[in-house]
Amino acid sequence: MFRQASLRTFGLLAVAILLPACGDDTQSPRPLTQGSPRRAEPVLTTTIPRTPPPPVAAESAIVIDPISGRVLYAKNADQRRPVASTQKLVTALVVMDNGSIDKPVTISQDDTRCEPTKLYLKPGEVHPRRELLKVLMVKSANDVGRALARDVGGSQENFSAMMNRKAVSLGMRNSNFLNPHGLPAEGQYSTARDIAIAARAAWRSQTIHSFTSLKKTTFRHSDGRVKTLENTNRLLKTVPYCDGLKTGTTNLAGRCLVSSGTLNGRSAIVVVLKSNSANVWKDSEKLLRWSLEREAAEG
Repeated sequence: MFRQASLRTFGLLAVAILLPACGDDTQSPRPLTQGSPRRAEPVLTTTIPRTPPPPVAAESAIVIDPISGRVLYAKNADQRRPVASTQKLVTALVVMDNGSIDKPVTISQDDTRCEPTKLYLKPGEVHPRRELLKVLMVKSANDVGRALARDVGGSQENFSAMMNRKAVSLGMRNSNFLNPHGLPAEGQYSTARDIAIAARAAWRSQTIHSFTSLKKTTFRHSDGRVKTLENTNRLLKTVPYCDGLKTGTTNLAGRCLVSSGTLNGRSAIVVVLKSNSANVWKDSEKLLRWSLEREAAEG
């Protein structure tokens, strides 16, 4: 009786909802393959796992199929809340939309005025956008986010307006971004569903996805110093088929994680917001395994 009731309850959660289609035709449904990117055709035959989803501590969560956009599970997915550095996925999408990714960026003093996670860039250093964007996705350095925002938008405020326009174009209806890095700002918010939409677009970008899938990278400062940077996403090391995407943590937002994976020809994106240190990795891993391992066994 309990199992039947649970399945009925889950059925209400896992209705065939589709996220808005990504509108950027530079995106690809398989971002790590070779060849020219192409627009993905909608695939509407996603198998919903028969087993009810596992309980998670996160206050908001969502699981989607990034190819079809189908929502497999949702918990408080439309509740507005701070999302910390997961909004850097939107930052990355805006950077990709505006000019050459190989354009050199000269670091200014204003770029360095942020805490706590920094690459400790020095004024006058010059780096291509590509390298800065890679570090932003792997190490989540806030000074890198400010440098990219200033270079692309001319100012932090202009870049935030560009983020909001990008969000609207993707179909993100419950977001307001005020900075490129996700540090707390009054009036800044998003939702699990909106971050899933941004994550879907990032997952389908060959360049962004190739960065978020890196377990580590190196960065060379202008004075020759080389840093090895570990990806902040621990699931890349603990779940063999995890291939992205972005972490986020502030006191206000709690522990947040956007994770993606592909197994046996199926893919999933999991967003968990306002979890905690004890559960953020467990929440995300449980939902990834539920959506892909169960699906592969039962579908």
